[in-house]
Amino acid sequence: MTMHKTGTREEWLAARLELLDAEKALTRHSDALARQRQELPWVKVDKAYRFDTDKGIASLADLFQGRSQLLVYHFMFGPDYTAGCPSCSSIADGFDGFAVHLANHDVTLAAVSRASLAKLQAYKRRMGWKFPWASTRGGDFNFDFDVGFTEEQQQKIGIEYNYRREAAAPAQAPLAGKSVQEWQLRGEEGPVAQMAAMTGTDVATYTRDRPGVSAFVFQDGVVYHTYSTYARGLDGLWGMYQWLDRAPLGRNEQGVWWRRHDEYGEHRAAS
Repeated sequence: MTMHKTGTREEWLAARLELLDAEKALTRHSDALARQRQELPWVKVDKAYRFDTDKGIASLADLFQGRSQLLVYHFMFGPDYTAGCPSCSSIADGFDGFAVHLANHDVTLAAVSRASLAKLQAYKRRMGWKFPWASTRGGDFNFDFDVGFTEEQQQKIGIEYNYRREAAAPAQAPLAGKSVQEWQLRGEEGPVAQMAAMTGTDVATYTRDRPGVSAFVFQDGVVYHTYSTYARGLDGLWGMYQWLDRAPLGRNEQGVWWRRHDEYGEHRAAS
């Protein structure tokens, strides 16, 4: 017998109409946030960043591919990873589907990571993805946009991520950084450790790269940074969660249940 509240169709409709009012309010608030996001001042990008791409060395302006807007997904794939972050991989599974629509609306979508281009290309082939993915290995791009960090920052200085500073954590600490602890991902068998293992690293190495999205605009030969978001700010881009939030049991999570799309067993993927 179900443990969930049940009712008549009339009771359901009354509750649904009440929820509809809340959903409409959220939509209007989301629209207002989008306008506020677009009204942020633009910041000129003066540094000459260089990226390794499938077509050779590229500048930040080159990543626009002739369009006026660029959305960069900061994909967690550090130099020492053996595979991409499973969470970033789940998000990236949706890129190819809508990248073509963005491209035809004057927006280029690209991923950027610190791993070598050869690693990114191999992983991209494994996942069957087509979207552009550039390497910043040896450059400052990830560090300047607060998604890449050094061991010294982790252990002595502290990390600035998601617009706040994380306390430095000694090398022997089980987790690196205050925000990781605040995710309640503690211990050697916790979810962060599980995801680190899925990238062939330990927690400290894994968390020296972080996820995010940054937006840029190209006008009159000048690149401007317009917006960046991190951590839970990426929820809206994680397609599976938008579906799960509308499923009867919601996210219904107990630890890290997702895998890369080629790692699910047949019993999980069966239709």
